[in-house]
Amino acid sequence: MVTTSDLLALVQAKGAQALFSLPTPAVRRLAGRPVEVDGRTLDPEMQLLLRVMGLNGPAVETLSITRGRRVYTEAFRMLGGRQPVGAVTDRTIDGPEGPVGLRFYTPRGLSGRSQALVYLHGGGWVYGDLDAYDAVCSFLAEEAQVRVVSVDYRLAPEAQFPAGFDDVWAAWRWVTEHAPGLGIEPGAIAIGGDSAGGNLSALVAQHAARSDDVVAPAFQLLIYPATDFVEERPSRTRLGEGFLLTKAFMDQCEENYLAGDEDRADVRLSPLRQDAHGVAPAYLVTAGFDPLRDEGTAYAEHLRAAGVRVEHVEESGLIHGFANMVGIGRSAPRAMRRAAAALQRGLS
Repeated sequence: MVTTSDLLALVQAKGAQALFSLPTPAVRRLAGRPVEVDGRTLDPEMQLLLRVMGLNGPAVETLSITRGRRVYTEAFRMLGGRQPVGAVTDRTIDGPEGPVGLRFYTPRGLSGRSQALVYLHGGGWVYGDLDAYDAVCSFLAEEAQVRVVSVDYRLAPEAQFPAGFDDVWAAWRWVTEHAPGLGIEPGAIAIGGDSAGGNLSALVAQHAARSDDVVAPAFQLLIYPATDFVEERPSRTRLGEGFLLTKAFMDQCEENYLAGDEDRADVRLSPLRQDAHGVAPAYLVTAGFDPLRDEGTAYAEHLRAAGVRVEHVEESGLIHGFANMVGIGRSAPRAMRRAAAALQRGLS
């Protein structure tokens, strides 16, 4: 039996990334007795990560938002590692209430016009920034061989709903309108993101499908998206503690994002409550140990019912946040390679 002090000593001696490079049998031993919920078995790397993170201080939702944002970014930068990419450039554009930051990723060896992904980061509309998602975007650019544009939209509580949506909608319009000058094929641009970013991506795709003057996405990459503010599904409670994303975190984010008098079925809030006919084909991935699992699955079914081509993959042993874990272990990078391959197929 590996004790907490033993595990802490290993982390201090080897570093987190080296720890997850150990052979699979060693990772299994360090992770402890297998965890099973709803007929799924937690991946040993995820289980070990949860043990390690439990040694590193309080949960983000227990901190002030300012401190929590720093911890959030630091954690995801560590889990993502340094991912190689050809070139990275930053710029700002005019948004609805001020400048919106964009970060452009070009994979190595790419020349001329290419397909692209506009990426919207997660973080519950309260946390997350370009730096926290730098590894994710670099990884997707290289693996899918597409340009990636990451959007630094406004966060709550400083800018509550619908500020985040307004910014990403403005960013989508700007990128599609300026695509040729950015080295991007105008008709080959995907929208995508994780968690809150998956929510915003689905909403952008729906709005574009209903708009006559906006280029619609050619594809959607939806990574464990939040899709419904109206109904809480069983996984929110069943998996709401102990698997990184907690119900307490989600409740806190919702309280900060919403003023309290919104229609929770608003067309800028709950994509599961909207007409999905005509939206772009999608790759929608959920995690088996994620409180958002059930509403992600429900949205995949919603898309199919609307006649949308959707590939729904459940990474049954993984947890929420695996998109940011491309710098450690084997399980999360494999899942993200599958997502990148789907993106490449969807745009080709």
